[in-house]
Amino acid sequence: MAANAIMTPLGIAALKSREGVRLKAYLDSVGVPTIGYGHIKGVKLGQVITQAQADAFFLEDLASHALPILSSIKVPVADHERDALISIAFNIGVSGFRSSTFLKRLNAGDRKGCAEAIMMWVKPKEITSRRQAERDQFLTPYTKAAPKARSNDARPVSAPLSTLTPIDEMPLTIDPPPSAGPVFAPATRNGGAPVLPAPVLPPPTTVPAAPSLGARLLSWLSRPWFG
Repeated sequence: MAANAIMTPLGIAALKSREGVRLKAYLDSVGVPTIGYGHIKGVKLGQVITQAQADAFFLEDLASHALPILSSIKVPVADHERDALISIAFNIGVSGFRSSTFLKRLNAGDRKGCAEAIMMWVKPKEITSRRQAERDQFLTPYTKAAPKARSNDARPVSAPLSTLTPIDEMPLTIDPPPSAGPVFAPATRNGGAPVLPAPVLPPPTTVPAAPSLGARLLSWLSRPWFG
């Protein structure tokens, strides 16, 4: 299943911002060797990975967390609610999610109680601003506001440009201007500066040359003088 089918681009952007990426293994807040976007499976201190490997680990972890928790949700959820719940599960683990009070309240139809219970998961204290942002994301449709990575961030996250249709794949229709000036067809290369091909000039206007003196004399002599 594609990542965008599990979470929205905004949800993925928020989750990646909350996790942060580190390409060298480190110990997390509870002493577990971690790398990439919070990846822990088979990680050893001293390990170094590339950004591409970090992205691959992220997709692997997203599937392993999202699919079990989605099967645990028994009521319909909106995009912003699902994104927030997956973000929480990514942090507290599948078992913690399945046994949580907020899941029980959600499945009972108590969304307000679910949002309140999300804030039960604030250990260590450094996680509080993330959890508040996830609660706000759960409560706020994307039509009203984009999510923040943490509640005290100055700005919300934005969907990465890679989720948008590249400019050079969009149909391009250009109507020539009414003037006789040159017409340019702009093109782009994957978000770079516009590339202008050779100008396409309108066809030149043909102006007949004035007849020479000899041609005019020949025309005069060839006139039918007698009829």
